[in-house]
Amino acid sequence: MFGGSFDPPHLAHLSLAHCALTQLKLDKLLWLPAGRPWQKTGRGLAAPMHRRAMVSLLIAGEPRFGVDDSEMERDGASYTIDTVRARRAAHPDEQLFLLIGQDQFANLHTWRAWQELLASVTLVVAARAGQEVQGSAEVNDFMQAEPYRMLKLAMPAMQVSSTQVRELASRTEDIRPLVGDAVAGYIALHRLYSEY
Repeated sequence: MFGGSFDPPHLAHLSLAHCALTQLKLDKLLWLPAGRPWQKTGRGLAAPMHRRAMVSLLIAGEPRFGVDDSEMERDGASYTIDTVRARRAAHPDEQLFLLIGQDQFANLHTWRAWQELLASVTLVVAARAGQEVQGSAEVNDFMQAEPYRMLKLAMPAMQVSSTQVRELASRTEDIRPLVGDAVAGYIALHRLYSEY
């Protein structure tokens, strides 16, 4: 499970997902575009249908990738624990991995029901080259006191961010090297981020 606002999805997201497939030997990796991410207040996101379409374009051609719309279809804010609970109820025999970035791991203690989340999934943290993966004191204490599963995923260094893509797109600069031709074409066609 790989969640995010994906506003827009870019080639670093794709590289991370491919690393997870390879290093973890996953049967499937589900991309979970957030409906209303509670951590992204103050800035309007592209409409869920656009973010879902861009993810679909980015991952085309990899049969082990899929898109899960459940967070976009749910009313209210998108909380990862709700998605994990629903997935566990529907597929009790699955082994679930939750793929997050280093920055998200550092703020995990602010997530809703993060203790339950850690007990329900194998947490996979994408480690940037040369940087130590650090959790908060609360998370570190919990992980020492309770059974947990956490893996670190080695990632190639890629300096790409969705913020950077939005800024370049707003100036009609070439974003193809950051998002690929299909996503860049979609952004241009729908004039996404033109007023960013």
